[in-house]
Formats: sequence, C-alpha cells, structure tokens
Amino acid sequence: MNGSSYFCRFVVGNYAERVGAGAPVYLAAVLEYLTAEVLELAGNAARDNKKSRIIPRHLLLAVRNDEELNQLLQHVTFADSGVLPNIQAVLLPKKSASKSGGSKAASSSQSQEY
Repeated sequence: MNGSSYFCRFVVGNYAERVGAGAPVYLAAVLEYLTAEVLELAGNAARDNKKSRIIPRHLLLAVRNDEELNQLLQHVTFADSGVLPNIQAVLLPKKSASKSGGSKAASSSQSQEY
C-alpha cells in the first residue's frame, strides 16, 4: 500500500474528519518497523530451532517472549502455533539436600496426612 491508500482508508473509514498529509507516511513507517521487528525475532526463533523457514510457531515464540510486543498483541491468537513451553515449579522434581543415606530415613518419618 502506498501513502494515498492509507489516506483514503482514514477518510473513508470515518476515523477522523481531517487527516494530516504526514499521517499516512507516519503510519506506513510504524507498520514497517513493527513488521521488521517481528520478522527479525521470528527469524531468530527459527534459527534457534534449526529451521530455515518461519512458521506460525516461530511468530508466537517471538511475540510472546518480547515484553513490548506481547503487551501490544496480548489479545491476538496465533493459529496452528501451540502454546509457550511452561512447566509449573511445583511439578518439577525436588532437589535433594544431601545424597547420603540419611535423607531416606528423614523422608520415611514424615506424615502422609494432609
């Protein structure tokens, strides 16, 4: 889209009665910047996963791992992209304090009641 088509969409869409001459140019620059930012982060996510093509999964990982883009696109659903990997800390195996035989005796003396 060129600047005049953005101008027409502003006027026809009844977003404002008057639109400045620089508004479509500024809007195009903002959209170009956001597109470049998302594509750069998605490319990095694809490279991290050893892929040469960006798929919707990489877009999701790029947006959700960036604080500002996540805030901007928090109500957006990415189709066919899954969810962010997240394991609750409660579900992870507990780290033992010592690896001696004394820890087994201490754990057997604990009550099973809740």
